Amino acid sequence: MAAQLDSPNSLEVENTAMGSQLDALNQWVMDMARLTQPDRIHWCDGSDSEFAELVKQMEADGTLLPLNSETHPNSWLHRSHPDDVARVEHLTFVCTSEREDAGPNNHWMAPADAHAKMDALFAGCMRGRTMYVIPYCMGPIDSPLARCGVEITDSPYVVANMRIMTRMGAAALARIEREKQFVRGLHSIGELDPERRFIMHFPEELTIKSFGSGYGGNALLGKKCHALRIASHQARKEGWLAEHMLILGVENPKGETHYIAAAFPSACGKTNLAMLIPPEGYRREGWKVWTVGDDICWMRPGADGRMYAINPEAGFFGVAPGTSAKSNPNALASIQHDTIFTNVGLTEDGQPWWEGLDDRKPAIDWRGNAYDFNAPAAHPNSRFTVSARQCPSWSPKAEDAQGVPISAIVFGGRRASLVPLVFEARDWTHGVLVGAAMGSETTAAATGAVGVMRRDPMAMKPFCGYNFADYFAHWLSFDKPGAQLPKVFHVNWFRKGDDGKFLWPGFGENLRVLEWMIGRVEGSASATETPIGALPKVEDIRMEGVTLSDEARRVLFHFDRAGWQAEIDSLEGFLGEFGDRVPDALKQEQGRIAKELRAG
Repeated sequence: MAAQLDSPNSLEVENTAMGSQLDALNQWVMDMARLTQPDRIHWCDGSDSEFAELVKQMEADGTLLPLNSETHPNSWLHRSHPDDVARVEHLTFVCTSEREDAGPNNHWMAPADAHAKMDALFAGCMRGRTMYVIPYCMGPIDSPLARCGVEITDSPYVVANMRIMTRMGAAALARIEREKQFVRGLHSIGELDPERRFIMHFPEELTIKSFGSGYGGNALLGKKCHALRIASHQARKEGWLAEHMLILGVENPKGETHYIAAAFPSACGKTNLAMLIPPEGYRREGWKVWTVGDDICWMRPGADGRMYAINPEAGFFGVAPGTSAKSNPNALASIQHDTIFTNVGLTEDGQPWWEGLDDRKPAIDWRGNAYDFNAPAAHPNSRFTVSARQCPSWSPKAEDAQGVPISAIVFGGRRASLVPLVFEARDWTHGVLVGAAMGSETTAAATGAVGVMRRDPMAMKPFCGYNFADYFAHWLSFDKPGAQLPKVFHVNWFRKGDDGKFLWPGFGENLRVLEWMIGRVEGSASATETPIGALPKVEDIRMEGVTLSDEARRVLFHFDRAGWQAEIDSLEGFLGEFGDRVPDALKQEQGRIAKELRAG
């Protein structure tokens, strides 16, 4: 029977002994309880005992299925609704007072209309359910760049995932009490009806409302919703950057470490690069790669003028298909225990399985049906959720409150043609244009057609919480006297040959390209200047142990003037989509490159 909500005290409330909560937080929670009408309210403390109780509850109702305890101890499978398997960009809105502030890169709805629509959906939606209140911190709990939030949800699966992905519980609540500011997130799985599914962001109010989905990017509100869409808005106001980037450290044989931030669209290899294992020859020399983060990066200028970055997340929400002992041994090692798998297949003996893992044959597909070989066993966007600390290459610097200094920023996407293996931007303004011009073929991480080429500036098209023109201007604003900005590069691991196969071996061999980048940062590596940037010759990158075809050697390091003329000309039209707000400096940079290309 639903709780009577005439008085907040009529609700059964658990875990209120954590300490006095902020009046504003308490008031908001009770207002949301009156709206959603749960039977119980549970304040999450992030404890082991709380997690164990949640797991017990989810095992009992089938939300979580225990996996083989010998091969994958403390690990579970979750199957989402078949119509709830990815981000829904067409149902994701940014609700600013002025439509132009959201920009043409976002779907917009007036805040009052959006609140009315969402509140009608939320009304009474938690009857018969428990409301979970999740205080969380994005970033190391004592970091000045970290920011806190509170997610209200009726999904214990969300609670379990948020415990892995954020610093969740009592410590976060204490920081909220100190700072008296937090991002408000209200979520309900509703009926999991695709016709009643919306994800609304109110950047000016630091508020998120998500209804009708249990999928990670739509339901784990600390992730894309807070750490990118809301945080990008916060970052612009406060003078920092919230980016869809991995962070890795490359340590050379001298013990010197350069940290690199890299932006790729979802399912384009961020996790693989973040957990890269050096080729055997490099390992013998003493090279190491350290994983700070695989998906999101918050950066700000330090006192010395350099950019310092933290990973706001505490875990990995990685794409399972394609993860293997060959592609990403560190990821595979990370998920052998204490992991939640979502929408993967199962072997006969209850082990998780997905395409690309190994040669075994699955018995059960991601829908829970017998595997029939006519469709994938795992959904193409199936996931694993695991603590970052379980990664063999995890860097203790990931908990550094001040962050790590960034030497280079890398942009990249899936481009089968035209774009060479790597090039370096001429300066910061050119680098911002390179990021703005980024294009990639779409993947299964979002609903819609796969393999369609689209512009995805800084890999932020689905995630920037405000007008892209203003976002580009914000990036440009960091180039000021005294700044020691990272060098900017662009990579393309996905160039294909005439036979349709990839020309570059990728995976661990990508360290060869990173070594060249670091050489450019240090001033020791050679390059050839072109209108699109500085390109290495094949002899500028160490290739011992790598066999490249003649086509690969010719194409990967080649600058196609005619092709780039068309590319840069099309960029003028793309920037024009954002109107007069596009910074003149970016237009002039596009014009400069176009002129140089024509002059050749």
